[in-house]
Amino acid sequence: MRIGLFITCFNDTLFPRTGKAVTALLERLGHTVVFPAEQTCCGQMHLNTGYQREAIPLVRRFARAFADLDAIVTPSASCAGTVRDHHARVAESAGDDRLATEVADIAPRVYELTEFLVDVLGVTDVGAAFPHRVTYHPTCHSLRALRLGDRPLRLLREVRGIELVDLPHADECCGFGGTFAMKNPDVSVAMGTDKLRHVLSTRAEVLCAADNSCLMHLGGLLSRLRAGTRVMHLAEILAAEEKAMSPARPHHRAPGARRTEHV
Repeated sequence: MRIGLFITCFNDTLFPRTGKAVTALLERLGHTVVFPAEQTCCGQMHLNTGYQREAIPLVRRFARAFADLDAIVTPSASCAGTVRDHHARVAESAGDDRLATEVADIAPRVYELTEFLVDVLGVTDVGAAFPHRVTYHPTCHSLRALRLGDRPLRLLREVRGIELVDLPHADECCGFGGTFAMKNPDVSVAMGTDKLRHVLSTRAEVLCAADNSCLMHLGGLLSRLRAGTRVMHLAEILAAEEKAMSPARPHHRAPGARRTEHV
């Protein structure tokens, strides 16, 4: 299966390790990862702030960059939701029938990482090993837009050595909300502080999530508190592995080396 990595502009600029982790994980599972170099932003920032017309070229570019791939996988629930839920509206507003057809074809092939692993590949044990105390924050887009449910937790529970602890009031927003944090900074910080109170109550070493945007917000607050809790994208935990894997539990490495294609 040829899988297109939609890294998102946010991750590409600030968190490139997450994209590398997704690639390493999917190649470990035996798949070819294609990185379309033409990709840029999906238009989420424009759409969230009312600039729908300005998002039209970005939707066109996305459809062009990811055409002819079996699946498009992204380590961002919010960007996956933007493509699947909003690109069709942008195409309709543009009055471009060809773009509407391209969007209708490509949107169903866009997956957030955990739903791709669980629903498409049918795996929960991806051969990961991460001996740390971890808690998981379900971001608003993963919880309410994509409705990922327990998919991330099912994957985390299979990670060797992990001590996974429940996050109290997990369904509460962290306060980031993209441009919300810039327009309402005081409210955003107050919401983040409430979330951190619950995070710290778990005594977790690591806070993970499916969106680096929320982790950036919470990580900034944690660093100011010098709490000792670090943030990691879920993909980085799932990509972690021991040098010598136990034969008792297969780690799904497919025979033969896989390389990422840049197109």
